[in-house]
Amino acid sequence: MAEIVYDATVVFCNCYIDRRSRTHDQMVQAARSGKQNIAEGSMASGTSKKTELKLVGVARASLEELLLDYQDYLRQHGLLLWGKDHPQARLVRGLCYQKNKSYLTYKPYVEPPASAEIAANSLICVIHQTNYLLDQQLRALEQDFLKDGGFTEKLYQARQQMRNKSKKP
Repeated sequence: MAEIVYDATVVFCNCYIDRRSRTHDQMVQAARSGKQNIAEGSMASGTSKKTELKLVGVARASLEELLLDYQDYLRQHGLLLWGKDHPQARLVRGLCYQKNKSYLTYKPYVEPPASAEIAANSLICVIHQTNYLLDQQLRALEQDFLKDGGFTEKLYQARQQMRNKSKKP
């Protein structure tokens, strides 16, 4: 989902925000940070649960920043922010259940002839879904860390067991 947010944000910004503006760059970078930090956290998971937790948390914060940017865009342009039960919002939220979803799944809601209002609101829906999934992941990672400890703790315990075995005659 974070990859869809990133790809769609690049398209949205290229279509609806001046490429030379700081907002364009900030939004694309926030979307990229969300995607990249999830990937980096996943790569770190084998050696450091603490690092994984931190990076997934950074991804979550980046996407929250991006969410606010889309809400600001709508407000500043006098466009409607869809409520949770808006018919279009329900339609966009339902797309997440499609198999093999990608940016192409959401493309009709992001690119012209879709309006900036439809595109921004659609991306707000996708970001909310992505954040929900990240919240679930963060809770699971925190529980695993509390229950099992991190990689360093496990190494320390293994080293202690080895030392204890070698001390016995």
